[in-house]
Amino acid sequence: MLTQLEERLIDDISSGDIAELSTLAAEASIPDLISVVEHVPAKRGAVMFRLLAKDRALEVFEALDAGHQADLLDALRDEQIASIFTDLDPDDRAALLDEVPASVADKLLRGLSRHERGMTAALLGYPKGSIGRRMSPEVVPVRETRTIGYALELLRTRSEEYETLYMIPVMDDTRRLVGVVSLRDMFTAAPDAIIADIMTSPISAQATDDAEDTARQLLAIGKIAMPIVDGENRIVGVLTVDDALEIVEAADTEDVARHGGHEPLRRPYLSTPVLNVVKSRIVWLLVLAVSAVLTVQVLEIFESTLAEVVVLALFIPLLTGTGGNTGNQAATTVTRALALGDVWSKDVLAVLWREARIGFTLGAVLGALGFGVATLVYGVAIGTVIGLTLLSVCTMAASIGGVMPIIAKAVGADPAVFSNPFISTFCDATGLVMYFVIAKAVLGI
Repeated sequence: MLTQLEERLIDDISSGDIAELSTLAAEASIPDLISVVEHVPAKRGAVMFRLLAKDRALEVFEALDAGHQADLLDALRDEQIASIFTDLDPDDRAALLDEVPASVADKLLRGLSRHERGMTAALLGYPKGSIGRRMSPEVVPVRETRTIGYALELLRTRSEEYETLYMIPVMDDTRRLVGVVSLRDMFTAAPDAIIADIMTSPISAQATDDAEDTARQLLAIGKIAMPIVDGENRIVGVLTVDDALEIVEAADTEDVARHGGHEPLRRPYLSTPVLNVVKSRIVWLLVLAVSAVLTVQVLEIFESTLAEVVVLALFIPLLTGTGGNTGNQAATTVTRALALGDVWSKDVLAVLWREARIGFTLGAVLGALGFGVATLVYGVAIGTVIGLTLLSVCTMAASIGGVMPIIAKAVGADPAVFSNPFISTFCDATGLVMYFVIAKAVLGI
């Protein structure tokens, strides 16, 4: 819910009352300003953004999603754009450049100093989706042969070059990672002690590793940061816990969106143009509409069976809904397990066997209940059909729902894409086939 100050700021932006807007914006907190910018279209948000002091404007800008940042840049003056872009961290610049047209990206890069342009270009050289694009190259490792006193002095004199001061990578003479040392350990050690004597074994990731997997690994081990190395184990950057949290949050948001059958907006909802929202949903709706034709085709094939035993039609929503829900439960559970590293692609057979047993047990319980209710109303024959179908559909749906995310991961696709919408459609069509085959066998039609 918006605060009274945020509502007044939005009203002043809409009415064009620049004098009052300037006064209120100067008094507002950074969280208030971020909330306002996220609740209005980018062009209107830029009106208030121009009135902010440089340091406050940068804080607000850094808090926005990369897509929203790109929209805001379109509405700002060139000189303000250059100032903001220069002050961003290299990893934030790389994320923003992915959202703007190539001509704009080239212009922004040309405005950087040679040093800053080099760091940003280095990140852009890594594949999209890799941790190399999201790490900070602002890291100054210390050599293992240096003393603690030397290292502490290095931290004092070059602190602005460090993304984090709490975890310092340690390298050998060839810049290869050999350990890490914490600021706490350095403070408690004697000044003449050698770094190699207090460093610990490093947990690192390669710059080409998947960003989401690496971020989740860092959060799982509970460290403040993780060194990032190249193919030869040379230090090229560091991933901090706050950046890891952002990566995981963005990935989870994307998964939730795709579970619901649409693409993530990558911008705050209220500030996203209506046409962009339509584009994020229409493709999935078209795909699902085409997929649903399979269900219609199945019904058409078994039209004569339905004509002979009309009561079978009454149970179609129950069976398709149960199959879809069972498959989605399995897919959601396994997708989450993949994200946390509890399950790997090599575990596909173990997951299939496990979900088949789970589905069979669920189907047995639901099938027994369905048999009892259907038998009381429509007789033993129909009850048997419903019971056996529920048993079969639940077993099939859980098995398919469990292995589909793993297959997707193995072929490099997003497991979330193979979640609710596609599994529901697949289970609908397959479940109907099983239903009518069982009905024909039991009823002799």
